[in-house]
Amino acid sequence: MSELITFHAEERARKGKGGARECRRAGQIPAVIYGSDQPPASVAIGAAELQKELRRPGFLTHVYAIELAGRSERVLAREVQVDPVSDKPIHVDFMRVAATTRVHVDVAIVFLNEAGAPGLRSGGVLNVVQHTVELVCTPDAIPERLEVDLTGLDIGDVVHADQLKLPQGVEFAAGQRVSTIATIAPPTTIKADAAEAAETAAPAEGSAPASS
Repeated sequence: MSELITFHAEERARKGKGGARECRRAGQIPAVIYGSDQPPASVAIGAAELQKELRRPGFLTHVYAIELAGRSERVLAREVQVDPVSDKPIHVDFMRVAATTRVHVDVAIVFLNEAGAPGLRSGGVLNVVQHTVELVCTPDAIPERLEVDLTGLDIGDVVHADQLKLPQGVEFAAGQRVSTIATIAPPTTIKADAAEAAETAAPAEGSAPASS
C-alpha cells in the first residue's frame, strides 16, 4: 500500500461558529474527527494543504492520515461544506477508520469507448442515471473509480449496476446491485418538431397577410 498523504492539524481552542471564523481568518479550515468509539476532536488544518487535495478527484474515497498532538489518525473524509458564494471549503468532517473497518462510500462511474457504441454513432444519447454507486468495503479496498465500457451498445440498451466489475472484497450497498446506471436513448426529436412547427406557421411567399 502506498504511503498515506498526511494533513497536519492542531486542536481548536474555541469551538462553535466564532472559533470557526477565527480559524478561517488564520488561513485554516475547521474540521472534526469522529468515530471509533472515541470523543470527537475539533481541529484546524492548513487551508492550502487541504485545498490541494480537494482539487484532486476522489477526495471522499481516499484514506488520509491526520497528525495531531504527536499521534497519527487514519481517516476518511465524509463531508465537505463549501461557501455558497466563493465555493471554497469552510468545514470538513473526517471519520476515523481501522484497516478492518467496513465503510459505505460513493464511488464515481466513468464511461469509456463512446465511439465504439453503435447507438451513439447513429445519433443516440447517453443518458446517465447514476454518476456514482454506493459500495461497502474496507478503506484500503476502495476503488478510485468504476468503469463502464460502452462498446457494442445500441439504442435501447441499459447498463445496470450488476454489470460493473468490482474488486475483490468490495460489495454493493443494499439496493444498489439492481439500480440502473445509464441507458442509450434514441435521438431527440425536439429540434425537428420545432422546425416543422415553425415552417407550418410561416406564411407562404407572396401570400397576403391575414386581415384584422
